[in-house]
Amino acid sequence: MSGTWDVLDSPFQILTVCTGNVCRSPLAERLLQSGLDELAAGHFRVQSAGTHALVGEPVTPQTAVIAEQLGVEIGSFRARQLETAQIRQADLVLALDRTHRAAVVELVPQAVRKTFTLRELARFLPLVTPEREARPDQRWRSAVALAQRQRRPPTDDPGSVDVVDPFRQSDEVYRQMVGQLVPAVDALLVWEARAGRPQR
Repeated sequence: MSGTWDVLDSPFQILTVCTGNVCRSPLAERLLQSGLDELAAGHFRVQSAGTHALVGEPVTPQTAVIAEQLGVEIGSFRARQLETAQIRQADLVLALDRTHRAAVVELVPQAVRKTFTLRELARFLPLVTPEREARPDQRWRSAVALAQRQRRPPTDDPGSVDVVDPFRQSDEVYRQMVGQLVPAVDALLVWEARAGRPQR
């Protein structure tokens, strides 16, 4: 990554949300943090929480294996309950399905403009023209507002913006979860990688 920026007092804060905070949202958290650190270290802080969290529990064994295969550290993770303060502090809330998005907005109605499902934002963000000259954190604050204007109901299956819940499900459902979650995370990282690349 070329270019330098001043050290930030307030990085762009992303909150990922699922139900138990032991499968989907921790994996999204660690993948996003790892990827964004490679692109713009110090400009992003990613955390996660659950609407009905198994507070203090580690991720499921299947999730731990997946994280290892994807090259991210997750052994230190412990589940946290979603609280209003986390939502208010976040610059962007990424719900793993529509029920979590609704729960976030029910807790903090003003958060509707910064709350998307992960797969929903992965669809809209490529439509947003990035502010290339801005710092990464500033670029994303602008992008969230612009992405909100692109928000449209899915024209196909409404569930196409959700990531399936694999908790207590088969390995096949975990594979399905990975197949939905990882490409969506990659779409966000690709947007930032292209936005931060010097123009020729």
